[in-house]
Amino acid sequence: VQLVESGGGLVQAGGSLRLSCAASGSISSINVMGWHRQSPGKQRELVATITNGGSTNYADSVKGRFTVSRDNAKNTVYLQMNSLKPEDTGVYYCRLTTSWDYWGKGTLVTVSS
Repeated sequence: VQLVESGGGLVQAGGSLRLSCAASGSISSINVMGWHRQSPGKQRELVATITNGGSTNYADSVKGRFTVSRDNAKNTVYLQMNSLKPEDTGVYYCRLTTSWDYWGKGTLVTVSS
């Protein structure tokens, strides 16, 4: 299984970005996909997850600003990030959980003040 993220970049505070993560390989239809991030000097933390049935979970720090969604037919998960803040800066990692855990290599998001 491979996960490939895209969509990171540099944006000013208050702006928006959309991340995508495409999974390929032999993937169980029952799974959870989501996003974690690692900010400078901090441990990796959960941002948002979504099950194959569409149930979502968000970190308190992003509720109301970020939206996670997925296209099961494409094995792709998205993260729409609005009202970005400098503290959202970090490397965003895609994660796929089935019987195993799979991680992408990450995409850098930088929010300038």
